[in-house]
Amino acid sequence: MQLRFYIWSMNWSIIFAIAIALLLLRVLYLRIKANSVHSESFKNMQTKDQLAVLKECLLNNPSRTNIENLSDFVKNHGLEADFGEYKTYIDMQLRITRQKNAIAEDNELYAKESAWMDKLRPLEFAEAEEAKSSGDTQAYIERSLEGIARLYSDEAIVAELARLVPIYGKASALIDSYRKLMEARDTSGADDKSLEKLRKQRDAWMDDLLVTDNG
Repeated sequence: MQLRFYIWSMNWSIIFAIAIALLLLRVLYLRIKANSVHSESFKNMQTKDQLAVLKECLLNNPSRTNIENLSDFVKNHGLEADFGEYKTYIDMQLRITRQKNAIAEDNELYAKESAWMDKLRPLEFAEAEEAKSSGDTQAYIERSLEGIARLYSDEAIVAELARLVPIYGKASALIDSYRKLMEARDTSGADDKSLEKLRKQRDAWMDDLLVTDNG
């Protein structure tokens, strides 16, 4: 199966405009082939980066091989995830790809897959909790923001930012600016100019997210 991103090769810009996860990708050039999990470059990555790669590979290419790769990682690192649920999404995707004009249905499925991915929390959040336990508030905020950058769904992003509001004043502004980004995404045209503008807005928001205010 080709990468999810290319299912409708003539309509990639529409997929970009409506898919929640495509606004949140932070792992650049990490759509590795399934057998690349055995490569030295993958093995040399930090564990949190390996998880991010495997999640993105599965989200963009919902194959049995990619689900097995992520499942093996989860088992080997003592994590938990309901892969039975995700396998039903793969079956649904196979059915949808045989249909014509199934963009809306795929978008709904993509949102469900994104929410599933966010249940398998980025390991940056575990680092954040360790920092919090040791009393390092700054590190807690920074690791939390890095974790948020690797989330996919609107609900998860807003919820995690809301958790930071009591100790990190900028979190409120980030929520407001993200909601504006959501509005821009949902009202964006599918032409190249509109999508380029949207991409720049997305990148600007992500850059702002990862710049920590000390005040």
